[in-house]
Amino acid sequence: MEQRRFGRTEYMSTVAIFGAAAFYDVTQASADNAMEQVIEAGVNHIDVAPSYGQAEERLGPWLKKERDRFFLGCKSMERKKEEVAAEMHRSLERLGVERFDLYQLHAVTSMEELDKATMEGGALEAILEARQSGLLRFVGITSHGSETPIILLEALKRHDFDSVLFPLNFILLSDPVYKHNTEELLNLCKVRDVGVMAIKAIARGPWGEQPKRYNTWYQPFDDSLHIQQCVDFALSQAVTGLCTAADVNLLPAFLRACENHIPMDENQQVNFLEEGVRYASIFSSEGAS
Repeated sequence: MEQRRFGRTEYMSTVAIFGAAAFYDVTQASADNAMEQVIEAGVNHIDVAPSYGQAEERLGPWLKKERDRFFLGCKSMERKKEEVAAEMHRSLERLGVERFDLYQLHAVTSMEELDKATMEGGALEAILEARQSGLLRFVGITSHGSETPIILLEALKRHDFDSVLFPLNFILLSDPVYKHNTEELLNLCKVRDVGVMAIKAIARGPWGEQPKRYNTWYQPFDDSLHIQQCVDFALSQAVTGLCTAADVNLLPAFLRACENHIPMDENQQVNFLEEGVRYASIFSSEGAS
């Protein structure tokens, strides 16, 4: 599988980053099967969070024996210094590891949230102190919402984050405003040498009144053709890699699409964006990651 440099971390990350939200509510046997697929595909980067249900417990047995195989990113939705520090230590214990490669402010979805996280006594302070004490190496931030690019641009003005994580797909970028702001963010990340992780690459739209057939809070594309097109489009942008979707049943097709990735040229991207306007944005029904 293709590898790309994860910004200033210098880590060569696979373009598929295992999104452990897929382990939200699965058995250990199901998690074991998924991890075998991840390792078979050569994936070398994991993104997990304590808010992902059972994910840390399910990953723990694997990290105890395969820790050196993966760049490990974790994150916290807490906004106060003491609460983040406590949650970080719980995550280390559940995962059975001594340190993280990356720790992120998670789901900063408004300027108010950003203010809380970056103020004196806020979450960022705890993360920076943990870095000084050797519990982590790099500091990142994630955002999930229609205002995400603007929020992350402001975040990068306040702190020199090593990475960002945010939604990027052909439907979102068919919105001229989201596209413009995303391009501005990606340009700044390039200048600052910030690693970029994309999520929601195969999101189709809100579930609406439909029964949810997957663990994802959005309705995903689940046919091989669209998954390949979505992955090809997202990886044709200036990103390091894509977090796999939050359902183990979508993992095999997502991994195959990353393994078979062929970049889209400019004309192909324009045509795909024109198709994107036919779909409703996932943020027409705001949700959490």
